[in-house]
Amino acid sequence: MELRQLRYFVTVAEELHFGRAAERLLIGQPAVSQQIRRLERELKVELFDRNPRTVRLTPAGQAFLPAARSVLTAEDAARAVAAGLATGRTGVLSLGTITGLGERLDRILDTFESQAPGLRVELVSAPVRERLARLADGRLDAAFVRGALPEHSPELTHLPLWQDALVAAVPARHPLAERPALDLAELAALPLRLTERRNNPALVDLVLDSCHAAGFEPIPGPVSQTLQDTLAAIGSGTPMWTVVYGGNARIMRIPRVAFVPFADPALALPTALAVRRGPLSPALELLLTALGTPEPALASGDQ
Repeated sequence: MELRQLRYFVTVAEELHFGRAAERLLIGQPAVSQQIRRLERELKVELFDRNPRTVRLTPAGQAFLPAARSVLTAEDAARAVAAGLATGRTGVLSLGTITGLGERLDRILDTFESQAPGLRVELVSAPVRERLARLADGRLDAAFVRGALPEHSPELTHLPLWQDALVAAVPARHPLAERPALDLAELAALPLRLTERRNNPALVDLVLDSCHAAGFEPIPGPVSQTLQDTLAAIGSGTPMWTVVYGGNARIMRIPRVAFVPFADPALALPTALAVRRGPLSPALELLLTALGTPEPALASGDQ
């Protein structure tokens, strides 16, 4: 049984005329008749009563018609899915994500969904090394990264996106909380609380190198296990500071913590989309379009 035979059968059943069916199918009438005969021989039943004046469905033909239509509907659906996959508008896109994207991620996903409503995005959160390992072996389609890719990832490349600005988080009652912007050196007297370097080497290196460039060695505070713990400790009023991605600061409402931008030179990490080397899939092309959504600026002293 061939799909074209089912299509010819359904068309003849709808027209009840071989000539009109052939015109709809844009083929000759003998070809339609021949394929219907082959289908009947395969099924071992007569599907039509034929006489020189009329064509009617037999009881077997009436029973077979819904099943034939179901097969053709399934074929159309399969073709639509295939077309969607070819254009990147259907399926699942696995995307390794990072902290600190804030409302930007919501805007990206909204834009992406409007461009490809049939394509579901699966967000995967993992440490940077695991994220890149999953990307390299195909478990991820793409991944956000900050800073440079490790040198041992020759099979990957990164597409630059934007700079993720960092802001200082200080106790809301500290005098520095009232400043519209901070010079990094103004924080030299306060202990610095950061995550362990292995968790976010690009962030830790940026902050420490920037402190050294500003002329001071930061006072090490307790090692941060989570950002929530760090901000809770800062909110208790204990003089200390940390850095937070501006995207996170915009959506946080912590009355006891003030988020203050840095004066020039600002602290920022380059963010990129890591992908496997080679031509981009249509789905990734759509994602890059969505990634062009701009992010609003952080107002001085946002809390």
